[in-house]
Amino acid sequence: MPLQQHLLKESFAYLEPVADKAMAYLYGRLFAAKPQLRGMFPPAMDVQRARMFQALARIVRSADSAEDLAAYLAGLGRGHRLYGVLSEHYAAMNEALLATLRRFAAETWSPEVEAAWAEALEWVAKRMTEASNAGPGDPPPWWLAEVIGHERRARDIAVLTLRPERPLAFRPGQYVNVQSARWPRVWRAYSIANAPRPDNTIRLHVRAVPGGWVSTALVAHTRVGDTITLGPPMGAMGPPEGDRAVLAVAGGTGLAPLKSMIRHPPHPGPAPGIPPLHGARPPAGADHLADLAKLASRCRRLRVVPVAEEPGYAGARGRLPDVVARLGRIADHEAFVCGPARMVDLTVQRLRQAGVPPSRIHRDVVVPA
Repeated sequence: MPLQQHLLKESFAYLEPVADKAMAYLYGRLFAAKPQLRGMFPPAMDVQRARMFQALARIVRSADSAEDLAAYLAGLGRGHRLYGVLSEHYAAMNEALLATLRRFAAETWSPEVEAAWAEALEWVAKRMTEASNAGPGDPPPWWLAEVIGHERRARDIAVLTLRPERPLAFRPGQYVNVQSARWPRVWRAYSIANAPRPDNTIRLHVRAVPGGWVSTALVAHTRVGDTITLGPPMGAMGPPEGDRAVLAVAGGTGLAPLKSMIRHPPHPGPAPGIPPLHGARPPAGADHLADLAKLASRCRRLRVVPVAEEPGYAGARGRLPDVVARLGRIADHEAFVCGPARMVDLTVQRLRQAGVPPSRIHRDVVVPA
């Protein structure tokens, strides 16, 4: 694999302190060179810039794990089918990326670094293009889904039950991109909160955030009978296999995919078939925590550990990665980590320091809306 990680990491480190500024420059270069591409992106670019930076960070940090990176890029490539991305679009993006890196990593830039990035970006584009070229047996780029249930659990929280027009095959723990009819071309990722069902329905837990176009539309303006658009299921999460003990760490809304995995034992049978699990998360989202408490009451092998940084909290206190580091004896566990990018990265570091092999660490990043 032609990714020289040390050169990529050293130069990418110059972008991290100025991520938003660098990504704004990147898209400015792209749209100046190819103005026809602007229509493929949402009117507001803040979330898109965050997603782009997180994708770049994931590629750089996974450069030493060919299998993990290839799977991630395949998912990205399939996801790009939602937007009608063609192979020539990758070339335009790579030119803009190189220009951005050249500007913001000028202190460390050299012909050797540029060659390493050019080769890496070409390899990445090839992997994504291969995945986006749909074959006869590949799933469609999107599904229309009818809203058959809309439960307001709080002023800013709703649980949507959806019935896709065609079967939507997914693994417990995966997520889908969602587009509301109110905001064409604006997609937001939401984790599927249930395991596969015979009736093909899925549930999404949505919290409306200030300024969140899609989240506000789904919570406040969506009704039973409406139609929304779903992208293909994505994400590296999946139910644990075998008898190995499980350590699950979730931050914020990252608990939804882990909850769906808990409800899907690795073999037929009731909940006690689930391996031991530590669920660590902030206290926000009491609906998820209440559901976990019910599962724990029926499953003696399931342990839920709420975590918060606030003084006076009755549960475990501290940052999630630090709490994980204090658990002890986790080297033989299968680890699942889901949540905000920074939390996921730090938790993975703690897991590897504790002796958990990279092959047994499964991770997904939840992009803030």
